[in-house]
Amino acid sequence: MTVIEQVPMRIERDVAIPMDDGVVLRADLFLPVAEGEYPALLSYGPYGKGLAFQEGYRSQWDYMIEHHPEVGEGTSNLHQNWEVVDPEKWVPDGYVCVRVDSRGTGRSPGYMDVWSGRETVDLYDCIEWAGTRPWSNGRVGLAGISYYAMNQYQVAALQPPHLSAICPWEGAADWYRDFARHGGILCQFAEDWYPRQVEKVQHGVGERGYHSTVTGEAVSGPDTEEPDVLATRRADLGHDVMSRPLVDDWYLERNPDWSRVTTPMLSAGNWGGHGLHLRGNVEAFTQSAATDKWLEIHGDAHWVDFYTDRGVGLQKRFFSHYLKGEENGWEQTPRVLLRVRQADGTFNDRSENEWPLARTDWTRYHLTAGNELEPSASAETGSIGYEADGDGSTFLTSPFAEETEITGPLAARLFISSETADADLFLIVRLFDESDDEVTFMGALDPNTPIAHGWLRASHRAVDPGKSLPHRPYHTHDREDPLLPGQIYPVDIEIWPTCIVIPAGYRLGLSVRGNDYRYEGELSDFARKFHYAGRGVGPFKHADPIDRPADVFSGRVTIHVGGETDSFLLVPIIP
Repeated sequence: MTVIEQVPMRIERDVAIPMDDGVVLRADLFLPVAEGEYPALLSYGPYGKGLAFQEGYRSQWDYMIEHHPEVGEGTSNLHQNWEVVDPEKWVPDGYVCVRVDSRGTGRSPGYMDVWSGRETVDLYDCIEWAGTRPWSNGRVGLAGISYYAMNQYQVAALQPPHLSAICPWEGAADWYRDFARHGGILCQFAEDWYPRQVEKVQHGVGERGYHSTVTGEAVSGPDTEEPDVLATRRADLGHDVMSRPLVDDWYLERNPDWSRVTTPMLSAGNWGGHGLHLRGNVEAFTQSAATDKWLEIHGDAHWVDFYTDRGVGLQKRFFSHYLKGEENGWEQTPRVLLRVRQADGTFNDRSENEWPLARTDWTRYHLTAGNELEPSASAETGSIGYEADGDGSTFLTSPFAEETEITGPLAARLFISSETADADLFLIVRLFDESDDEVTFMGALDPNTPIAHGWLRASHRAVDPGKSLPHRPYHTHDREDPLLPGQIYPVDIEIWPTCIVIPAGYRLGLSVRGNDYRYEGELSDFARKFHYAGRGVGPFKHADPIDRPADVFSGRVTIHVGGETDSFLLVPIIP
């Protein structure tokens, strides 16, 4: 079926794309009216190509239109879809937008197993299919947020011949460290996200599910199956994650081989993306073998900047160079594009040439028994203890004498002892104003986020010396080394990157706790309405009683400071 909408284009729905095992996936195509050869912008994922953004994600849509009304301008918004491009803003520029329902979701049949090797092969086949159509110029780009970003790394490692450029926008890269188990601690996001966003549009939900506001057809296929039948046609993600406390082949199957990721790449992260995506975008830029690669980091809500005029303009400059061959000066673009965050939540744009920034003044702030963060180490030893099920202990700098910028990854070395055989360490880097009130920010999924998070299960303290850096320890997560109660152990903790310009008179804080950070202030209407918002960590909570039995993780933990037990926070100060 081909129709013309407000912005002139041809639309073909449920186009068949055969896979190598005989399964036929379904795609919607949005093409320019004029016949010709065009590059393809392709997305492959599980959220239902027929589900309107405004229907499936109403609170997110309302937030975006309220704060960035230009997103809804110049388009009928009929084809807005969660986390992928609006074809009405791309087709007029000479692109074909291809939306594929991934195997077992939406209108594509098959067994649903998110981010699996089978899905990666499917995406490879979809790319090659799109790159060889009569309307194709032979170049395919991948664009999308989150799920539609994460699988870009995976398939790029397979090196499909027609893949010419990727733009992973807020996309995690390491299934263990970024998604399932932060520092070895189970993250409960998967058990919330999977039934809420994926199972609801599984192929076969049919008439019990959503209907397209454009065609009226069932988003999840023409057939309606019973729930017990559908359960046999999908992987049990919650069980898969819970049953795998250490890195194994299941995780490795989903992680990209960076040595084979050579496709030109624009990797876009979010300063507020702690708990899911930010680490992946930075790792993609620093670890991939691509020579043509750029890193952009912005702020605001997770789904916003991809759709704004600024975000779309940036993507178009990148893709027009690599997919259309335009000499638009993109290759002269500085390799790192930062939206530098101010204490009032605004941003200043700045270009850099590398990450971390070469001029970084790596500064140690040493923890003291008086709950201070001091720039000088002390020979005097001491200790501070806290109950793991309480608020932990917070260490503060003196008020900054002048405006100070912190941009980059952080890390900590702590000397700890525990009453039990293990301890979960939650490190939160915080900002306090002149009245010692905490300053929080709009994060990717929570409107009251601190400036940085780090996590480590102490029994996972082993690091890979070949992959570790002073500012980014790399834990192997391949074994558990229990603690001897009362014995002191040094542990290195990765803290995800951040950016903040600290005003004079403000203070930096480090909280060390045995549980998730909790914002105690008043919640906004959006925070109360948005199902993923919480009190500072959004859906990225770590409180599963099976993973964290109270007899092991609710004991008393002691931080040792000074002398040979010099615990410190490593901070990237930009002169």
